[in-house]
Amino acid sequence: MDTGEQHDADDEFVRFWQERRVCFLSTRRADGTPHLVPVGVTYDHATRTARVITSRDTAKARNVRRAAGAVVAVGQVDGRRWSTLEGVARVRDDTGAVRDAETRYAARYRQPRANPERVVIEIDVRRFLGTVRPSERRPQA
Repeated sequence: MDTGEQHDADDEFVRFWQERRVCFLSTRRADGTPHLVPVGVTYDHATRTARVITSRDTAKARNVRRAAGAVVAVGQVDGRRWSTLEGVARVRDDTGAVRDAETRYAARYRQPRANPERVVIEIDVRRFLGTVRPSERRPQA
C-alpha cells in the first residue's frame, strides 16, 4: 500500500538533488586510495542515474574507465541534511549522452562552457545513504 509518507520522502529526496550545491565524487585510484573531488551532479530518480560531466582526460574519468564495474559514490551536504548515492559508473562519450547530461547540468547549475573533450560519467545508483533518502530502495545487486 502506498502512503503519503513515501511520496513525501521521495519528493524531499528529489528536491534535495535538484537544489544547487557542490557535490563530491569518490573514485578509486590505481593504487586503491580514494580520489575525492568537487563536482556538479544531476540525478534522475526515475532511472536511478546520477551524472557528472567532465573532460575525458581528468583523473576521475580515467579512474572510472580503469576500474570498470567498481562502485563510486557521489554525495552532498546541507547542514545536518546529507545524501550519498553509490553505484557502478561508466564513462560515455557519445554525443547524445553528453548533450543530455549538459542539459541536466544546465537545469541544476548553469549552462556549461563549451568543451569538445567533454564526457559524462553515468552512475547506476544502487544504494542510498544519508538523512535525506527515498522511501523505496531498489534491491541490492
